[in-house]
Amino acid sequence: MLSQKLHELLTETNETTSGMTGFRDQPPDPLDRASTEFDTSLAFRLKEREGNLIRKIQDALNRLEDGTFGICEECGEEISQGRLQARPITTLCIKCKEKQEADEILRGL
Repeated sequence: MLSQKLHELLTETNETTSGMTGFRDQPPDPLDRASTEFDTSLAFRLKEREGNLIRKIQDALNRLEDGTFGICEECGEEISQGRLQARPITTLCIKCKEKQEADEILRGL
């Protein structure tokens, strides 16, 4: 499942990046340029998010290889099957994730 998702993301990233073009022959008017720059900025932000997901999937595949997949990085306990099925890239059990989120709220993140 992780390998398939990784392949899909890499394919989408290549297709999106190769399809990004701007105005080449003549300078666009200011509104066209602003629209193009906004679209390009949005595409790059989406690609950055996909890049982060790709790295997380690769990390999960590495954990599968080294036998640490499904083990919480914080407490060392097993991560539940339900959590792994819902979010296979997770590195924290639900208790540690809830604690992490509560700490972030307290710090104002």
